[in-house]
Amino acid sequence: ENALEAAKFLEAHEAIEWVNYPGLESSKYFDLSNKYLPNGKGALVTFGIKGGFEAGKKFINSVKLFSLVANIGDAKSLVIHPASTTHSQLTAEEQATTGVTPELIRLSVGIEDIRDILADLDAALRGESEKLPEVGETNSDVSQAAAGAGGV
Repeated sequence: ENALEAAKFLEAHEAIEWVNYPGLESSKYFDLSNKYLPNGKGALVTFGIKGGFEAGKKFINSVKLFSLVANIGDAKSLVIHPASTTHSQLTAEEQATTGVTPELIRLSVGIEDIRDILADLDAALRGESEKLPEVGETNSDVSQAAAGAGGV
């Protein structure tokens, strides 16, 4: 359920090039998934972020709710940018033969509240992840600075 909602959200987002999730009507696997996976389409969603490799790295370092790990199928939401992590030792050509492209992001969507999942994805895609306080700085200092700069 959460993965489908996340996939629909990503499919409509202007920062996304493409989304692969079998539960989406736009998926080439939609009919097969309905036949063979009638009780749910799984938690894995892959998508291509506009801006390629650098945008992918920035995205995975911007999410707050998602954990940056290579495993899948956890109750917690997970994210990975294979081109800069698990497949970084391969050449671009070798990555392509494995299906890894510079813009590819893989999510394993967990059971957190869907509103939190979507808010985290949106903030990271828009580059609006909350600034963390620096040593000696409080959250209210950060909020006041952001408000003065036109944020918060």
